[in-house]
Amino acid sequence: MPPDARRLDEQLDPASTVLLTVECQRGVVGPDSALPELAAIARASGALANIARLVAAAHDAGVQVLHAVAERRPDGRGASRNARLFRAAERLPVQQFVGSTAVRIAEPIPVAEEDLVVRRLHGLSPIAGTGVDALLRNVGCRTLVVTGVSANVAIPNAVFDAVNLGYTAVVPADAIAGVPAEYTSAMVRNTLALVATVTTTGDVLSSWKRPRRGR
Repeated sequence: MPPDARRLDEQLDPASTVLLTVECQRGVVGPDSALPELAAIARASGALANIARLVAAAHDAGVQVLHAVAERRPDGRGASRNARLFRAAERLPVQQFVGSTAVRIAEPIPVAEEDLVVRRLHGLSPIAGTGVDALLRNVGCRTLVVTGVSANVAIPNAVFDAVNLGYTAVVPADAIAGVPAEYTSAMVRNTLALVATVTTTGDVLSSWKRPRRGR
């Protein structure tokens, strides 16, 4: 086995790995998205399909899956308003309201009973201030595989937070998306590659299919 594959196998041990999906909800990447350009790119690039493949493989391999969902109350209570992005979100035609179809995990991503779902009302990060760190430690996580949207904001936030908290971050570059489409590769190459293991969906799937000692 090549050294890079051996290293990836060590990082992706199912017993200590969690697969994170970020904002893969119907109101963001679904057909009725509040952000149609982002949703179109997520689908056209194959990122959404790759996330679905990774989640299905994680279920088969015994890897814990955690879905991070961004939502808001209809009255806006508790929501952040300290950035232009948040104020713009208030005016979108599709709102990510608590309990609505917009905050359900988007097809074709499978959701299993054992999956964890963490919902946040504030901020930019699926990790900081959400209780996710405690959940990751409680399930024995050492490596966090980060997937989802967007490469503009939430994905780099998740990677930086994971690294700052002591986790190894793994990013399948073909399982994230941002706007414009070419920005994602630039973000991966110039930023995420400096702090995370950048790989592909295929390499992650191959790693989880390989037999391991004690299994």
